[in-house]
Amino acid sequence: MTKNNQELALKAAVIGTGLISKEHLSFLANSDRARLVGVCDLSPAAANYATQRFGAEASYTNYQQMLEEAKPDVVHILTPPHIHKKMSMDSLSAGAHVICEKPITPTYDEFKELWSFAQQCDRRLLESQNYRFNQPILEIEKLVRDGTLGEVQEVEVRMALDIRSGGRYADENLPSPVHKLPAGVIHDFITHLSYLALLFIPDFDRVKAAWNNHGGGDLFKYDDLDALVFSGTKHTRIRFSAYTQPDCFSVFVRGSKGYAEADLFQPYVRCMIPRSVGKQLSPLANQFSGGWTLMNASFKNFRRKLLQQTPYEGLHRMLDETYRALQENREPPIGFEEIEKTSRLVNALVAEENHI
Repeated sequence: MTKNNQELALKAAVIGTGLISKEHLSFLANSDRARLVGVCDLSPAAANYATQRFGAEASYTNYQQMLEEAKPDVVHILTPPHIHKKMSMDSLSAGAHVICEKPITPTYDEFKELWSFAQQCDRRLLESQNYRFNQPILEIEKLVRDGTLGEVQEVEVRMALDIRSGGRYADENLPSPVHKLPAGVIHDFITHLSYLALLFIPDFDRVKAAWNNHGGGDLFKYDDLDALVFSGTKHTRIRFSAYTQPDCFSVFVRGSKGYAEADLFQPYVRCMIPRSVGKQLSPLANQFSGGWTLMNASFKNFRRKLLQQTPYEGLHRMLDETYRALQENREPPIGFEEIEKTSRLVNALVAEENHI
């Protein structure tokens, strides 16, 4: 980092060294826009390891001490959701902007209170909606924006993850804090599904949600969600399954002229649209185009696995745009409207009166 960049860089601090922290820390370690002044975790070993690996200036086990001593301009809160509000308020009070992992708060009412507090502190508050910045989503957005798909009528966002058979969510002896969220573990994922749905159909007036626990037991409140979200004559389907395979994270957008679909775990975008060869030959042209797209995506995905790249590729893009906005004292790429609507939709999905 040059001397000039050092002077312009924002002092950044990270609270929490869980799985997602690697993505945040790697961005901060390599960005000219940030200077990593502190890493905090309850585990001294975890905090020290992250500090050494990503070149932070100091490690802490008490985040309030870090706020007082390191005086960060930006705090990344990467802890379980039940303590997001408290840590965010403390960071905002200390004069820092806050980038918080999803869900920003467990409930919509808590979000409104937190947002009001951020305005009182005159600081920016941002929820990490990183998949909005993945390349396939940006490509579909462009197809909508330039009119290729026509007027959007239908959206489906679907995720399948085998989280019941092992990993951090399946340990009954050491249950994750997210099990205590209103919708249990699924609550930790539906923020992603909700903000992607709202990206293409920006609001809603009715919600119907079917929640199930097919695997049984007390650890998981639910392991399956199938919901319909209505906006006038338009609708969205939001689907999460913890017991079907293979893993997928698919987004389907249908407009009045055609449709596009992507899987963020196997990055590709496939389109079915009118082609220049005419109506009769368009289906054949779409098949050729789709086949080439899938074959090309297979090679790209193989390369990604060799390079140990993850589906979090949009996170670095989101953080870079956010830091640039903070340096220029303008609105970050994710503002109140995006976070509010997402929190409100999640709240509607888990509300008992909307269950079927």
